[in-house]
Amino acid sequence: MRRLAGRTLPLYRQEKILARYGGSITRTTMANWLIRLSLQLQPLINLMADHQRAGHIMNADETRIQVLKELSKAIHSDKYMWVTLGGPPGQPAVLFHYDPSRGKEVPLRLFEGFSGYLQTDGYASYSAVCKQEGITQVGCFDHVRRKFTDAKKGEAKPGKKVNNSKVSKADVALAKIRKHAIEEGIRGAPAAEKLARRQQESKPLLDDLHQWLQKNITRLVPGSLTHKAMSYALNQWSKLVVYCEDGDLNISNAAAENAIRPFTLGRKNWLFADTPNGARASAIFYSLLESAKANGLEPFEYLNHILKELPYAETVEKLEQLLPWAVKASQE
Repeated sequence: MRRLAGRTLPLYRQEKILARYGGSITRTTMANWLIRLSLQLQPLINLMADHQRAGHIMNADETRIQVLKELSKAIHSDKYMWVTLGGPPGQPAVLFHYDPSRGKEVPLRLFEGFSGYLQTDGYASYSAVCKQEGITQVGCFDHVRRKFTDAKKGEAKPGKKVNNSKVSKADVALAKIRKHAIEEGIRGAPAAEKLARRQQESKPLLDDLHQWLQKNITRLVPGSLTHKAMSYALNQWSKLVVYCEDGDLNISNAAAENAIRPFTLGRKNWLFADTPNGARASAIFYSLLESAKANGLEPFEYLNHILKELPYAETVEKLEQLLPWAVKASQE
């Protein structure tokens, strides 16, 4: 795939562009080139995975991908692209992983050997790996806020005017969550300062919200949108408050959501992967390009650099010099 103005240009479009200039390279040929090249890049991905586990915080998310020739599942069934983000401070690695499954065996494989904090949404499969590996799971307040926002929208009946003067329980919950705007004020502050401010200012707000949720959930009809939002928040509560324990943590899983966004945007252009090998190759190229961006490198220049140097990287030490943070350090 080719990137143009920050977007992924599908191979079928590149095939048509080349044809207009007299070229005759088919999308199948280009796809095979990329798959074969991705195999040569796999050692870098392996090193980046080890690097992620060396940090004490990781973020994760997953999204759907259509893979036509996945033998283990039907054509129109859901397959998944997972993303993980982590690494020592100042050296982030963003890794994409294709798997036809969304089952717990995938995160068990992705986070095996990691110890520290794992921030995710409320998907249950992440809890299994945290329990097995002794990882502390961190929740995401953005997901809580969205569920109450959806509940508020769901209160408006079709064809009827909403009475804006009536304050619903979803409104109250959103107002209490908005009080956590303290996070905007401490963005970029040292971890010690964040920890102190959260202990002093955020914890009382969290206690108030928790007590309010416990008191008011019994006053709602089970199964209603607001009841579901409250249930989600209460079920996730022990994970939602973990961010107050460490100044390096965040209140939301926005880091992973931002990391996977280029893939979801690109998916609107190329729509599907033909084969599992193609999906895995895409994961490798997205990993390299997004990791380059996360480390302040221009993606095309980084990819060009490692493709020139990779044939001569005959040892692990030389491969490590091709990792994004190492390339960045060499330029400074």
